[in-house]
Amino acid sequence: MKPNHSILLFFLLLGISCQSQPEKREQNEIKKTTMTETQREGLDSIILGAGCFWCVEAVYQQIDGVEQVISGYSGGYIKNPPYREVCEGTTGHAEVCKIIFDPKKVSLETLLSVFWQTHNPTTINQQGNDIGTQYRSAIFYFDENQKAIAEKYKKELSESGAFANPIVTEVTAYTNFYAAEDYHQDYYNQNGSQPYCQFVIAPKLEKFEKVFGDKLRKK
Repeated sequence: MKPNHSILLFFLLLGISCQSQPEKREQNEIKKTTMTETQREGLDSIILGAGCFWCVEAVYQQIDGVEQVISGYSGGYIKNPPYREVCEGTTGHAEVCKIIFDPKKVSLETLLSVFWQTHNPTTINQQGNDIGTQYRSAIFYFDENQKAIAEKYKKELSESGAFANPIVTEVTAYTNFYAAEDYHQDYYNQNGSQPYCQFVIAPKLEKFEKVFGDKLRKK
C-alpha cells in the first residue's frame, strides 16, 4: 500500500514545537541583562508573550516603527534563567519579546492589535504544539498608561465576542526581563530552513502580512 503523504505530513507537523528544534550548544558565558537601562530618547517599550518567542520576534520585526525586538524571559522568580530550565517550566518565566518602538511611527494600540491577532489568547499555557507555562499569553506593562490600554483592549475584545472562548491573557506589571541566549535572537532570519520556521513561523508571517500590510516596514 502506498503511503498517504497528507497523513504523513499531518503527523510530522504534530511533533513540531519550539522545544523540539535542534538546540545549539550554550556558550560558557551567556550575556544577560535586566534591560533596565534607559532607552534612547523618544522610544518606548512593551513586553509581550504569545507562545514561542521565535514567532513573536519574526512578526514584530516586520512592523514599521519597531526599532528592536529582543527575545527573552519575564515573569519568573529565578535570576538569569537558562533556556533549558525555562522550557522545563520550573522558573515561572514566560518566553517573551521586548518590543522597543517609536510611538511617533506606531502606537501601542497597533502593537496590541497585532498581538491579539497573531496568537490564540484563549488557550491556557499553550500555543499549538508548544505547551507549558512558558508559552502563556501575557502582557508585561511598564506604567499605568500601558496597563489601562491593555486592559481596555482586552475587555473590549472579550465583550465583542471576537473569540469563542474567554481571553486568558495575563496583564501584569513588569518585574524582570532577561535577554535570551544569543542563538535565540533574530532566529527566523538566521534559521529559516528549520522545520519549525518553515511549518509554523512562515505561515503565521504570511497571514500577518495580509492583515497588516499597511503596517509593514518598507524593504
